[in-house]
Amino acid sequence: MPILFSEAVVWITGASSGIGEALVLEIARHKGVKLILSARRKEELERVAKQTGLSASDLLILPLDMSRPDDMAPAVEAVQQRFGRIDYVFQNAGITQRSSVADTDFSVYQRIMDINFFGVVALTKAVLPLMLVQGSGHFVVTSSVAGKLATKQRSGYCASKHALHGFFDSLRAETFDAGLRVTLVCPGYIRTPISVHALGANGQPHGQMDENQEKGMPATEFARRLLRAVSQEKEELYIGGKETYAIYLKRFFPSLLSRILRNRPVEQ
Repeated sequence: MPILFSEAVVWITGASSGIGEALVLEIARHKGVKLILSARRKEELERVAKQTGLSASDLLILPLDMSRPDDMAPAVEAVQQRFGRIDYVFQNAGITQRSSVADTDFSVYQRIMDINFFGVVALTKAVLPLMLVQGSGHFVVTSSVAGKLATKQRSGYCASKHALHGFFDSLRAETFDAGLRVTLVCPGYIRTPISVHALGANGQPHGQMDENQEKGMPATEFARRLLRAVSQEKEELYIGGKETYAIYLKRFFPSLLSRILRNRPVEQ
């Protein structure tokens, strides 16, 4: 297990379920770690916090709505007052989609971008001055295979994840010499409830688990692989099953992948 997180201050968004929850429980095993848990649902954060076995002095439950950018600066101030520094920010909060471009209300695109992109940017911007003063810090951002290619019924989700790569690749180049690091991780199918909460054409919940998601990699295995990569300061990595091969098809055989994706039945 990487010892990188021992004595570190680690902030995890989307910590109430899925990948975020799995990361909380893996990182909590490190000696002396301080954890900040953020998501919208305080009661779920409290449930996850109880599972960590950490003392109250080593935990901060900090409810946060990623669609409210004005809340980010006060949240960073609360963390700084409690722990004095921030070493890692794992950004996992996000929402996906199940609707065609033709049918999707514009408000759905706005909500997806507010949470998946603008909220992530707002939190990053709020944390960045502190990390620059420290001369160290590591942003770990959950993108997706959909951040490298696009599939049917996911136009807003794919756009938001593609945008993350542009922003964080720029940030990495600008801040590397200042001691900061950026890791972008592209999960494939991971067994989480993300598809259950996906937005339909009018913003209504999808309400069901996708078959591929249900058969995906356990979130605990994903978390272990990601933490190993972060300890090695990987800049970008792909974690999942055979679906991650599509990234290489996109790079080397884009026309072939395009044909495969347009002929593929819509995933519901």
